[in-house]
Amino acid sequence: MSETSTQEPAAAAGPRVRPVPAVTRSIAILRLLGRGGEPMTLKTISQELDMVTSTCLHILRVLVEEGLVKVDTGTKRYSLGVGMLTLARSVIESSPFPALAQPVLDKISSAANVTAIGVEVAGSDHMVVLALSRSTAPFRLHVDVGSRFPALISATGRLVAAYSDFSEKELERRFKALRWDQAPEFAAWKADLDAVRRQGYSLDRNNYINGVVVIAVPVFDSHKRMTHALVAAGLAEQLDAARVHALAQDLQTEANALSQLLAARN
Repeated sequence: MSETSTQEPAAAAGPRVRPVPAVTRSIAILRLLGRGGEPMTLKTISQELDMVTSTCLHILRVLVEEGLVKVDTGTKRYSLGVGMLTLARSVIESSPFPALAQPVLDKISSAANVTAIGVEVAGSDHMVVLALSRSTAPFRLHVDVGSRFPALISATGRLVAAYSDFSEKELERRFKALRWDQAPEFAAWKADLDAVRRQGYSLDRNNYINGVVVIAVPVFDSHKRMTHALVAAGLAEQLDAARVHALAQDLQTEANALSQLLAARN
């Protein structure tokens, strides 16, 4: 390979996105209320988001008027409103993936006693859980439908990285921002990406969560772009190499079938 230039390739040209602070702040408020679970006061919200209190109040009033946020008039605490359910339902109904993936996840979870998850790759920054089937094993992942995770974390993140066109410099920058229980070395993680491309699935053992194995396989669209993934997570002590290999093969079979179904619908 030629070493005549060390200059990074120019980023692909894309549409110019002009900042719209009100929209950005509104989304930040919704995400904060969604993460917290408990109703929050105006002061807490504005402090958490480093937002001017009066600006925060004006945005909250609009969100309340639109039904996306509700306020308890007695305690003056804010939480997500039922209007979010309508939006969420519209998103799920507009995508065939959750309905197609759910029976697959239920079958995988029941057969292997693992938590099975269907995720969508949401751009280059995040993945979002669209479907879920929990195991009966004595552990619980902090994940629900709608949960968002950094795009490159755990086994699914290795898939995203393996099938992306990020430069090595950009991969390393993003990798350093990830949080793991036992973080792998970047060189070892990068070597994992080559293995992913060869074998068609990725594996995280004890890195993301100590004591947990995560296996992920890609789901591709008709243009061979990775758009979703099927993921299985279980206790490391119950998933030896042989069981991991068998589970990965089952996931690959189901992912290939899903890829074909999604391509046919599109």
